[in-house]
Amino acid sequence: MPEKIVSTKDNLQILFEDNHLIVINKRIGDLVQGDKTGDAPLSEIVKEYIKEKYHKPGAVFLGVIHRLDRPTSGIVVFAKTSKALMRLNETFKNRETQKTYWAVVKNQPPLTEDTLIHFIKRNPKNNTSKAHRNEVPESKKASLAYKIIKKLDNYYVLEVDLHTGRHHQIRAQLAAIGCSIKGDLKYGFDRSNPDGGIHLHARKLTLIHPVTKELLVFEASPPNDVLWNGV
Repeated sequence: MPEKIVSTKDNLQILFEDNHLIVINKRIGDLVQGDKTGDAPLSEIVKEYIKEKYHKPGAVFLGVIHRLDRPTSGIVVFAKTSKALMRLNETFKNRETQKTYWAVVKNQPPLTEDTLIHFIKRNPKNNTSKAHRNEVPESKKASLAYKIIKKLDNYYVLEVDLHTGRHHQIRAQLAAIGCSIKGDLKYGFDRSNPDGGIHLHARKLTLIHPVTKELLVFEASPPNDVLWNGV
C-alpha cells in the first residue's frame, strides 16, 4: 500500500488557480476547516501556500465555500477574495453547480442505475445521518442519481450525481440500499481502510466563475491505490 501523504504548502494538488479562486484535490485525512481536533486544516495550509508564493505581508484572505468529509478525497474550492466568496456562496446555496462523485461499494446495487430519494435526519451526538424512506420529524429531502461505471473483482464503482447537499448524504443513502462505501464503518462497512479513509471521491465539479462568468469544469484524479487504479 502506498505511504499516506499529508498535505503541506509544498505538495498541494492544485487543479486551478487565478486571482479569485483556488481549487484543490483534497487528500484523504485533510480537514477542510478547523475542528475540535486542533489539526491544521486545508484552509490554513492553502493560506500558507498563497502567503509564500505571492510574498504577501500580513494575513491572507481565504474563504471556505463548501466542505468534504475528512475521510473522503477530491475537489474543494476556496475563494481568494471576499467578492468571490460572496458570489460562490450564492452559487452553492442555489445549487448552480454540478457535483459528481465516485464511490466503491462491495454489494451490487439493486439496479444498474437509479435515482434515490430519501429523507435525511442528522444525529449530532454521533455525527451521522440516517436516510429514511418516508419523511420523519426534522428530516430533509435528499436526492441523488447513481450508475455502475465499473465492475472490479470484488467491488462495484458507482458514479453519483448529487441533486441536494445534505450531511453525509451519499454515505447514508448508499448505506440505505445495502451498499455501504468501502472503509465506511460509520455507515455499515465491515472493516476500515488502512489509511483511515473511505472510497468516496469528489470527482467532478462544474460551476460558473464568480467574476469572469466563464463555465469551469474541474476533474480530480482519485487517490493512488489498487482499487482506484483499476477504474
